[in-house]
Amino acid sequence: MKAVVYMTLIISLVDCKGGGLNAYNQGITTLFPDYAGVTVPANIAPLNFSVIPRQKALASFSCKDYAFDISSNRNGDFSISFSKWRKLLDMARGGQIEVSVSVMKEGVHHVLQTFYIHVAKEPVDPYIVYRLIEPGYALWNKMGIYQRNLENWRESSVYENKMTGYNCVNCHSFCAQNPEKMLFHLRAKHAGTVMIDGDDIEILQTKTDRTMSALVYPSWHPSDRFVAFSVNKTTQALHPTHRVEVFDMASDVVVYDVEAHTILTTPFTFSQSNFETFPTFSADGTALYFCSGKACTLPDDIQDLHYNLCSIAFNAESKTFGHHVDTIYHAATHGKSVSFPRVSPDGKYLMCTLSSYGTFPIWHKDADLYLIDLSTNEGRYPENVNSEQADSYHSWSSNSRWVVFSSRRLDGLYTRPFLVYVDENGETAKPFLLPQKNSATFYTELTRSYNIPEFVTGRIKNRAYTIMKKAKDETTHKRVQMKIVN
Repeated sequence: MKAVVYMTLIISLVDCKGGGLNAYNQGITTLFPDYAGVTVPANIAPLNFSVIPRQKALASFSCKDYAFDISSNRNGDFSISFSKWRKLLDMARGGQIEVSVSVMKEGVHHVLQTFYIHVAKEPVDPYIVYRLIEPGYALWNKMGIYQRNLENWRESSVYENKMTGYNCVNCHSFCAQNPEKMLFHLRAKHAGTVMIDGDDIEILQTKTDRTMSALVYPSWHPSDRFVAFSVNKTTQALHPTHRVEVFDMASDVVVYDVEAHTILTTPFTFSQSNFETFPTFSADGTALYFCSGKACTLPDDIQDLHYNLCSIAFNAESKTFGHHVDTIYHAATHGKSVSFPRVSPDGKYLMCTLSSYGTFPIWHKDADLYLIDLSTNEGRYPENVNSEQADSYHSWSSNSRWVVFSSRRLDGLYTRPFLVYVDENGETAKPFLLPQKNSATFYTELTRSYNIPEFVTGRIKNRAYTIMKKAKDETTHKRVQMKIVN
């Protein structure tokens, strides 16, 4: 279920003075990024865009009794004033902005397109955090975790791998979008899980003699006392159609007790007969969702590997699990496989990624976002959101009204962050590309992918030097213990 993303404008060329058709040009013009008809928060940075083919143009913005015009540069790039944009957004909150783009030809303005930008009443969390990584196959060099202020253009690093010998840095995660309570992993050199609670930083050694790996994909319990993780025996291989296939030879789901430094699990999520991965807690912490597929021979049978969406009860007070597993979505019966489940903070919805098989669909062109109503367990593809390329990683804002997700829809090669509004009934608006100061050149020149975009409610304090020192001093690393319950 895919949707066309680029806005193609068939130029009707209405003469602004006379209102009639003009034969100046019957070609095709596009605006990049495609911001026509999108819904944005009132605290988003200006939606700068460009006219393609590149040419000098004029853009008129209006809402109610406030309006202004701006001219592009000779390349058709528009740069919107922050002060005018913020006033416009304030005027349009809960309404819409009208935008008219025109060019001058022989002394006459010719309208290329008039469109609307809708402005939601609900704001978005002011920051997103993501990893920037080259879209390689089996090797990496420079990578890091970065934060971007959505209200302006400021990007800063949270941690860059050059500080610890260019090791792998991955799986950043936050408790309830709190920038003061987070974790991420260091892999290979100076390996460990970095746990941050304000200025308190621990480096954990999480591989035990009873788990197949160190802890991998995380999800915080709302109490902040626990973090669910998968443990995975992951490998990858080149693939004839989508460059790389990543898969797990085995995987299980466990829960880490932050205070006791103990790993808890149950045979229902820790078995040889199934592959369990991608855990995520319910909004109230009483259930643990995860993906589960029947164990098979890999890579030979990978196209027959389908992960269902399952859940099991979890009691935080007694540190115990339920005695049965519920299957929320039977993926195999639909010829699909579930990855990356994420529950909205209000507990109403779960968004996941569906693809035709396997567990790691970021290179699968058929990967789509899927929205499940948790009151009925009925699901659907959110309207206007998916594309012809892979749409994969995603996360919810703290007010449950916004989702940020990664998509390869621009070129099929690099993942870029898109934001989409989700109303209280689960209806979705048209998503929009994360705005940049010069979006036209920024995304064509950036040769790294955005990975795991996550909302946070504020700026993350720079603790990189302290993390580096603790990571290199392995005498301070804490080891965790394993406990199987039920």
